Amino acid sequence: MPPHNLVTRLFTGLLLLAALLMPPEAGALDLAALVREVEQQYHGTSSRALTTMRVRTVNWERTLEMEAWSLGRDFFLVRINEPAKERGVATLKRDREVWNYLPKVDRTIKVPPSMMGGSWMGSHITNDDLVKASHVDQDYSFRLLEEGTNHWLIEGLPRPEAAVVWGKIVYRLRKEPRVPEQIDYFDEEQRRVREIRFDDVRKLGDRTVPLRLTVTPLDKPGEQTVLHYRELAFGVPIDQGFFNLRSLQKP
Repeated sequence: MPPHNLVTRLFTGLLLLAALLMPPEAGALDLAALVREVEQQYHGTSSRALTTMRVRTVNWERTLEMEAWSLGRDFFLVRINEPAKERGVATLKRDREVWNYLPKVDRTIKVPPSMMGGSWMGSHITNDDLVKASHVDQDYSFRLLEEGTNHWLIEGLPRPEAAVVWGKIVYRLRKEPRVPEQIDYFDEEQRRVREIRFDDVRKLGDRTVPLRLTVTPLDKPGEQTVLHYRELAFGVPIDQGFFNLRSLQKP
């Protein structure tokens, strides 16, 4: 074999060996991890928040002041503080189950699967959002639609076995800081029916989050829900025992 052929084959072999031994590309995107980071941005390991929610429909408007606690992705409790006539109304989420407490009648109601698509606290946020948002990376598969200089556009399609409300979800995420800019929701006919826009981005400790969410139902012109975080603290000392029906009913 001519010397130059032997050198060529040896060099090719070394390149192949290097390719086999090379670790996966460091910059490869984990799309599910990006979406999970977005959906859990207000939770952290644990959190406590004071929020204002303003709801506008064609017939009425109202403003709620609320306090909320979370632990990981599976535990969530929110209670209305104002207005006085609704003080004490509360929602508890444990894994994929949701309960509502109505203090006027001293009644706790477990939300059945048939009502998961219904409005939460009269807003354009649904009961299903409370349950499924934290598990969206398990219920959807993702692909990158677009990568720009400063953003990613990621599409989520339901897994065949997943029982979900949305036919498709599209996330627009800013690269730096890594926060969501907009999420679009599509029905089963692939029509865009709702959007959530994020703004008022601030750094809280070692996390950067948008403190205002604007939820707009595209099939209801003029209506929207604006959720604004007035206070948000992470790493608060709570455990699973806090998230029970007694806490739900606490005045």
